[in-house]
Amino acid sequence: MMGDEAARTGPQNRELYALLNLSPEASDEEIRRAYRQWAQVYHPDKSPSPLMKEVAEENFKRICEAYEILSDETKRLIYDLYGMEGLTSGLELGPRLSKAEEIKEELQRIKRREEEAKKMAHFMPTGSIVFNLSVPSFLEGDGIMRGMVMASQVQSQLSKDDAIAIAGNLAANQRSGGGIGTAILRRQLSPVSSIEFVASTGLQSLIGMQTTRQLSIHSTATINISKSLSDGSINLTNTWTRQLSETSSGNIELALGMRSGITVGWKKRDENVSAGGDLKIETGGLGASARYTRKLSSKSHGRIAGRIGSNALEIEVGGGRKISEFSTVRMMYTIGIKGIFWKLELHRGGQKLIVPVLLSAYISPVFATGAFIVPTSLYFLLKKFVVKPYMQKREKRKALENMEKTYGQVLEARRSAEKAQQLLQNVATRKKNKQAETGGLIVTKALYGDAKAIEKRHEHLEEEVDSGVIDVTVPMNFLVSDSGELKLHEGVKKSGIMGFCDPCPDQPKQLYVAYTYNSRTFEAIVGDFEELVLPQAGQ
Repeated sequence: MMGDEAARTGPQNRELYALLNLSPEASDEEIRRAYRQWAQVYHPDKSPSPLMKEVAEENFKRICEAYEILSDETKRLIYDLYGMEGLTSGLELGPRLSKAEEIKEELQRIKRREEEAKKMAHFMPTGSIVFNLSVPSFLEGDGIMRGMVMASQVQSQLSKDDAIAIAGNLAANQRSGGGIGTAILRRQLSPVSSIEFVASTGLQSLIGMQTTRQLSIHSTATINISKSLSDGSINLTNTWTRQLSETSSGNIELALGMRSGITVGWKKRDENVSAGGDLKIETGGLGASARYTRKLSSKSHGRIAGRIGSNALEIEVGGGRKISEFSTVRMMYTIGIKGIFWKLELHRGGQKLIVPVLLSAYISPVFATGAFIVPTSLYFLLKKFVVKPYMQKREKRKALENMEKTYGQVLEARRSAEKAQQLLQNVATRKKNKQAETGGLIVTKALYGDAKAIEKRHEHLEEEVDSGVIDVTVPMNFLVSDSGELKLHEGVKKSGIMGFCDPCPDQPKQLYVAYTYNSRTFEAIVGDFEELVLPQAGQ
C-alpha cells in the first residue's frame, strides 16, 4: 500500500510545513500568508476564555516559531537538510556561512566529527564458528564431530586515519589442529588511497603489505605483496575493480607466486537481488562459481549457488529468514561430489554460527530427493502451524505493550488537538456555511489514523484513545479556501497539521474524507505523506 510505504520511508524534516499547511517548496509570500491566517485564529487576544487563552498562547508560540524558521533563508535551509537537530547542533550562523554550500559543508563536518567520536569509542568485533558434523561417522561409532573452525577479528579505530585489527583462526579435526594469529595496521593516506601492513604467525607465518587507490570515480586498484616466513616464497596479487552500474561491479585479479592464476568476477546487489560469479584459472586447475539470492518478503530470502572445477562440483539451494532486528537464520541443501549436506546458519550482527551436516558421502537419487523434500516440507508445516501463529501472537503482544506505553502520550496529544480544534470551530463553521450557500466544498466527515481502522470505518467506531483514529472534520473545513478548494501537500506528515495529532505512533496512517460538492457526495482516502486535492478532477 502506498500510504504504508510512505509511513516508513517518508521525509522527516517537514513538521513545520505541516503546522502551517505549506508545501516544502512554498514561496516567502505563501509562508507569510499562511502565518497570518493561523495567527489570526490563535492570537491569545482573540480568546475570551482564560482556559482557551492558555491553549491559544501555546499554539501561537508554535506558529511563531515555525514562521521564524521558515521565513529565514539560512534557518530554513538548515531545517530542510537536518531538521531541528541541525538548528540546535551548535552551528555558528553569520556572514562566514552565507552560502548554501558552506552551510551544508559545515553541518556535514559536525556530523562527521560526531560519527568519528562514536567509532573511536567502540571496538568492532566479527567472528564465525563452524562445526562440521557427519551422520555416517556417527552411525559407524566414530562420533558425529568431524572438525571445527573458529575465526575472530577485533578492529579498533586508533585515530581518524589509523585503525588496527587483531584476528585469529583455529582449525581442528579428528587427528590434528592448528591456528593462525594475524595483526593488521591500516592507514588512510588520503581520501582516495590507503595502505595496510599485515603480519601472521602460526601454521602460515608471513608478512605483507597492501595498498589501495581509487583511480577514478568508478575504478579502484589494489596491490598486495607478501612473503612466507616458512619457505621464503613471495606472492604478488593485483586486483582491479570497476563499477559497472549503480548496482553492479566487476573485478579482475592477477596472482603471481606459488599458485599463480587469474580470476574474473562480477557481482550485483540491489534492494531485492544479490548475485555474483567468478571464473578462476590457476596453476593446476580451473574453477567457476555463481550465486543468486533474492528477497522473497521483508523478512525472508531464497538462495541458490553452484561451484564447478577440477576438484569441485556441487549445487546449493535454500533460504533464510530474519528473526529479529540483528539475527537471521538460514538452511541450505548441498549436493555434489563430496556428498549430500544440510547446512544450518545463524547470523547475528557480525557473528556467524555455521553447522554443515554430512548426511551421506554417496549420492543416491532416492536419498537425495528425500533429504531435500523432508526438511522443506517440515519447514512449511512449522511455519504455518507454529512459527506464524507465534509471530502473530508476539506482534499482537508488542502492539499491546506499545499502546500501553504510548497511552499517556496519545491521550495528551488528543487533548491538545481537541483544544486546538475548539479554537478553529468558529472560523470552520463560518467557512462551512459560506460553502453551503454556493454548493461548494463541505467536509462532512474526516478521520485520520490507523490504516486498518480507516478501512473498517463503516463499522461502529468509538473515538477513544485506543481506537487509533481521531476526528479531524473541523480542521479540514477550516483549511477549505474561500474559492472552495482544499489542498494538503505531498511529503508532509499530516499529524503535524494544527488540530491533528498522531493517534497511533509507529503505525501506518491514512486520512479518510467524506465531502459534498455541487450537492453530490464523494469520498477520498490518502496515505500519510500523499497529496490531497479537493474537489478532485472531474467533480
